[in-house]
Amino acid sequence: MTGPDVTTTEPAQMPKHGFFHGLYTGTGSFQIIAKRKMFFYIAAALIIISLLGIGIRGFTFGIDFAGGTRVEMPAGQVSVSEAEEVFTDTLGISPTVVQVVGTGATASIQIRSESLDEPQIQEVQRALFNAFQPVDQAGEPNINAISIAKVSETWGGQVTQKAVLALVVFLVLVCVYISLRFEWHMALAAIAAVILDLTVTAGVYALVGFEVSPATIIGLLTILGYSLYDTVVVFDKVQENTTGVTHTLRRTYAEQANLGVNQTLMRSFNTSLISVLPIASLMIVAVWMLGVGTLKDLALVQLVGIAIGTYSSIFFATPLLVAIKERTEAIATHTQNVLDRREVATASVGVTTAAGVAAASPAESERRVVPSQRRGTAPSPGARPTGKRRR
Repeated sequence: MTGPDVTTTEPAQMPKHGFFHGLYTGTGSFQIIAKRKMFFYIAAALIIISLLGIGIRGFTFGIDFAGGTRVEMPAGQVSVSEAEEVFTDTLGISPTVVQVVGTGATASIQIRSESLDEPQIQEVQRALFNAFQPVDQAGEPNINAISIAKVSETWGGQVTQKAVLALVVFLVLVCVYISLRFEWHMALAAIAAVILDLTVTAGVYALVGFEVSPATIIGLLTILGYSLYDTVVVFDKVQENTTGVTHTLRRTYAEQANLGVNQTLMRSFNTSLISVLPIASLMIVAVWMLGVGTLKDLALVQLVGIAIGTYSSIFFATPLLVAIKERTEAIATHTQNVLDRREVATASVGVTTAAGVAAASPAESERRVVPSQRRGTAPSPGARPTGKRRR
């Protein structure tokens, strides 16, 4: 019965190269797993700040969730302050939001306020028409160019319920898939990374005051898929490197996992960069040039989600996986055996040096005590005889 391979007990030390060399080649020069406590502290700080932002400031819900009345008319030469002044003077209440949507000939003034009854709607519509004389598509002044819509908050509640249900089903299916494809430890780490992404993204929205709209919910569900995709790619390489790790004393599970993260590091960065470019284009073209507010909400949530998703897949998911695995008996015992073997190799090198013999590396010391090289032992199969031939 053969035991574990112990012919090499040296620690996994890669040659030192520059930053970009290690980034592109994935040689394992970045000690991500070894510094996992620091990354856990960063994740914990982000979660605490996000929860405080959600608890203290709360979310700024759009009209689709909070309910209310939306008034929209062609902008023309009308400024935001002029439209707000007419609305306030007519009804005696201030609007919630007044903004310009779109650019050029398609630009319009959008006014959001609390729910108005029918007399108030007719009154503000007539006042805005008398003040600004908006024109219809034919270029003629028309009161119908001012559109008014009432939005019930129950619609936003239904959207929220369906989004939460979709999120729960999504997480359950992902957990089952990763457990079957890899192992349940990886599923647990992946779900924890997703929760980190959602919490931080929601916290940023609360702190900055971004308006929560249906597009925001869609964006949240979108970044879940991106985060899990990147995490699964890293886990696939980690599993490839750690398969059969307990049968050798060359490296620990943590060192093999760290190598897997390094080998997929550049791929994760490239994926994030490629994902950010169209979102940046969306923000520049749709928001700054066209002024489409719904696209702004979608672009912002995706931008924040990709940033935190990249962090969680590289610096949180795999380190958490290693922390979980090292609590299992098999991995904990193997890690201790590797460390003990290295201590023995280091001590033997020290004794040899003290005796006046030139210092040798752990690998060289190990080769010196290979049984086939000892006096009186049988040579290796296929080895040449070293003694003189008898006549």
